[in-house]
Amino acid sequence: MWRVLRICGSVLLISTGIIHLDLYLTGYRTIPTIGWLFLLQVIADFVLSAALIVSDRRLVSAAGAGLVMSTLLGYLLALRISLFGFREVRTTAGIVAGVIEIAGFALLAAFTLRPFPRDEIPTSRFPKRIGIVNRSVALRASRWAVVVLTVQAAISLGLLLPNPGAASTKTGGPAVLIKVAQVKGISVLANAHGYTLYWFAPDSPTASRCYGTCAAYWPPLLGVPAATGVAGSFTTLRRSGGATQVTYNGHPLYTYVGDSAPGQASGNRIYLNGGWWYEMKASS
Repeated sequence: MWRVLRICGSVLLISTGIIHLDLYLTGYRTIPTIGWLFLLQVIADFVLSAALIVSDRRLVSAAGAGLVMSTLLGYLLALRISLFGFREVRTTAGIVAGVIEIAGFALLAAFTLRPFPRDEIPTSRFPKRIGIVNRSVALRASRWAVVVLTVQAAISLGLLLPNPGAASTKTGGPAVLIKVAQVKGISVLANAHGYTLYWFAPDSPTASRCYGTCAAYWPPLLGVPAATGVAGSFTTLRRSGGATQVTYNGHPLYTYVGDSAPGQASGNRIYLNGGWWYEMKASS
């Protein structure tokens, strides 16, 4: 039974590694800091998964349990606030990975805290019987702690999945004020709240290619432009569903959920959702 538990934990560990490898290769590698963390996490997943196949050492399974739980905590933190300037949104891949990580933690922690062989000599300096009793109490307490942590992680994942997004996702009314802001010495366009505006390389002057999950990361700037003192050409396009999106010099405009305050441009030069994203520089 314990061998099956160990193999199942190994499979779950490599499964979350495969999901994060796919995310890394399809764009997350371009996100500062997060890209390197994804790569290190994928390598650790594969190494520990292989180690679990050939070894039944408690230290290996404990390391695997700690890895998946820390990965899940990082995801939940990115959903709720941000992680190293990156704000996550709800995606199918994220939900699946979160469920796998909770299950993987439960299995690997259970294997780590499996009963000790009766004939194993306790390391305690107390008499053998006292050492066995103390170890049994510690195991029971640790198991309860794992149960509590697993339940809390599942509840947290469920509560945070309906992610409302950052304040920069809010769009204005029919008239949308657009202004020029300075970000690291560069003049860029910003919305009325001072959040940087972006353009998406795959877009065309008459069509947006950003819908679904993409639009959750990059909320389109909706409404009619009301720019004052900004050089360049403003127009609008009709999105599927009927919404009107503002365009500038032929580029549909978006904000970025990862910008948590005015004056940031953390979405600049990121390859995500099928293409490159750039801050919208103001025409001189």
